Amino acid sequence: MTTGFDDLPLDQQHLVHSVTARLEPQFAGTFGPETIERLVHDSLEQLLPTAKIATYLPLLAEKFARQRLAALARLEGSVPSTVPGVLFLCVQNAGRSQMAAGWLRHLAGDRAMVWSGGSEPTSEINPAAVAAMAEVGIDITDEFPKPWTDEIVRAADVVITMGCGDACPLYPGIRYEDWEIDDPAGGDLSSVRPIRDEIRDRVEALMASLAIHST
Repeated sequence: MTTGFDDLPLDQQHLVHSVTARLEPQFAGTFGPETIERLVHDSLEQLLPTAKIATYLPLLAEKFARQRLAALARLEGSVPSTVPGVLFLCVQNAGRSQMAAGWLRHLAGDRAMVWSGGSEPTSEINPAAVAAMAEVGIDITDEFPKPWTDEIVRAADVVITMGCGDACPLYPGIRYEDWEIDDPAGGDLSSVRPIRDEIRDRVEALMASLAIHST
């Protein structure tokens, strides 16, 4: 049963309104307030089950809704697709997919649109993955685990899967690659470093195949 806006607690209704108000100027002329509010509400609902600290929910819901609205604009053609869109998927969206997204954002800059998601997202990013990426000058502390969503999958030109198996979504017309990479969950920093480096090699090969030059 879908939760209606009026069924939300008052504090969550206020959260949805405030996030919607912040996003409206960015998407003015592309989406109306109703569409933005609907995506914000749904993003909040999807993040609530794994939220450990409610204080962070406004920021996370805003980031998630912004990513989804950008994907929807790309999908509907209201924002021209001038760069390739790449989605990295794993199970928890806490290690491999976050490192891959971090590498591509770092190496490609604005020459690619990058998303990540999980089939069973956890509550926080693997600290060892954060530390391993920090060692090479890439900060992924602002990222957070989140589920994949229909509009982001369909807006992507390439979907990279890493261990999510049959739970990963399949759509015609999208290029899929499955990367067999060890899961860093539960590992220490020394065990995550080789995974980080393997992911960089694979991301660089992906960029070459998409004719994306490194920054």
